[in-house]
Amino acid sequence: MAAAATCGTGTGSSGSVVAAASKNNVTSFQRRGPRVSGTDSGCSRLLSIAGTRPSVRNGQLLVSTGLPALDQLLGGGLAVGTVLLIEEDKYNIYSPLLFKYFLAEGIISGHTLLVASAKEDPADILQELPAPLLDDNCKKDFDEDVCNHETTESNIKMKIAWRYQLLPKMEAGPVSSSRFGHYYDVSKRIPQELIEASKWHGFFLPEKISSTLNVEACSLTHGYLKLLQFIQNIIYEEGFDGSNPQKKQKNILRIGIQSLGSPLWGDDICCTENSDNSHSLTKFLFVLRGLLRASLSACMITMPTHLIQNKAIIARVRNLSDIVVGLESFIGSEKETNPLYKDFHGLIHIRQIPRLNNLICDVSDVKDLAFKLKRKLFTIERLHLPPDLSDTVSRSSKQDLAESAKLLDPGCGMMAGGKKHLDF
Repeated sequence: MAAAATCGTGTGSSGSVVAAASKNNVTSFQRRGPRVSGTDSGCSRLLSIAGTRPSVRNGQLLVSTGLPALDQLLGGGLAVGTVLLIEEDKYNIYSPLLFKYFLAEGIISGHTLLVASAKEDPADILQELPAPLLDDNCKKDFDEDVCNHETTESNIKMKIAWRYQLLPKMEAGPVSSSRFGHYYDVSKRIPQELIEASKWHGFFLPEKISSTLNVEACSLTHGYLKLLQFIQNIIYEEGFDGSNPQKKQKNILRIGIQSLGSPLWGDDICCTENSDNSHSLTKFLFVLRGLLRASLSACMITMPTHLIQNKAIIARVRNLSDIVVGLESFIGSEKETNPLYKDFHGLIHIRQIPRLNNLICDVSDVKDLAFKLKRKLFTIERLHLPPDLSDTVSRSSKQDLAESAKLLDPGCGMMAGGKKHLDF
């Protein structure tokens, strides 16, 4: 009768279908399996969290990094319970933008924020977040910013062979119908009303450490220990771990840690190669990842890895992070004057992509990525198209390839006959 009450609204033949289905305790509109008490199952509750979506690969809950192009590179977004490590560029110009995108996306999605820094007051960081491009003015502002780029691109399309146009392109424009991920205008600041309506927690290291404090002997530096305790209290008290159910609808905790590992955190790994606290940072990441795995939270950490003297520490830090993204700025380098990079401001390296519940990590297939900061947008694009040597080599080079093919071992197959050039 319960099954008939839920689905039996028709008459005639449809009523016989419901009656027949009620005998087996299932209906034609329900999946076979054990019935769940209540209105929603645990899975549907996760899917109903604002600003999240399930992964198409493994069903893992994802949140947006605030940069849709980066979400696309990471397999759809940042998985809940993982750590995203951003390796800062040399002069720390572009990495704060990714940090602010991550926090701004949390405010727009209604997530709880936890901002930790040893350099800037978290309240000041929130005031500098970029303004979102909402549905009304999103397309207008975006078109205004990239109109010049589109005109040059239309001319290039006439020169590119048809096979190159079939290659996948990076997502660069706003999609007004999508509720996952937003675009932001870096030339404007987020409205004060959105900051006041959001829920956030700040950890400013100089305020947490007093000069008269007696530091106990511990394997972690005092700044790392205080931060871990602060994160743990927020997760447990507000029920992000599930032990203390949240009063309202379930939510996501976004944790942002700025310039972790710098001397401002009391760590000396950036000063000397043989540091006395060489394992302090790795132990912090190990404990932090354990807290994230058991809670509805996601973390972004920026770290000046170019300042760390010991390369072994960098390798351990990358292994303890789920996702590693490195930024390489052209400022002060030879690439700044290279004509190949004239339209870009730096390179972005996807060093590690998570493969959850596995012993090895995924590796990104896209290697030639570059970024540029426009007047309003931070974009990630392919650096160049892959060459096709079969049509671009000259006749003389084809003859050289054919001659070299004669010297190959017959085990190479048909290419060793010398009548065809090598096709890479």
